[in-house]
Amino acid sequence: MPTNNKPDKPAARYAYEGLDRLFHERARLSILTSLMAHPQGLVFNELKDLCALTDGNLSRQLTQLAEASLVEVWKGTKNNRPQTLVRMTEPGKKKFLEYIAQLEAVVNDAIAGEKATVNESLRPT
Repeated sequence: MPTNNKPDKPAARYAYEGLDRLFHERARLSILTSLMAHPQGLVFNELKDLCALTDGNLSRQLTQLAEASLVEVWKGTKNNRPQTLVRMTEPGKKKFLEYIAQLEAVVNDAIAGEKATVNESLRPT
């Protein structure tokens, strides 16, 4: 039986498999973050303004998020005017929080690396 004297290295330590491309796009990240901050949901125009998106871009992004069951979109009327309400789904909230935890790992790894670099540069030679 061969022996390996090298310490075990974690496989693909910095692969960050939890960074789902669906979340990891600026417009969708803005939309989901806005919706997490407003659990009751947001009407289309409020969401558009908060995320600095055009009508078409927001509509396209919401379609992708709804197809993935991350958001719910209700179309109705209020004061005889069409209105679209958007809200996170419960599974969407769970998946987004998992994504945020993965982002926190990225940030923590980067900070740890920077601290190690600073500490290394402060060591006397």
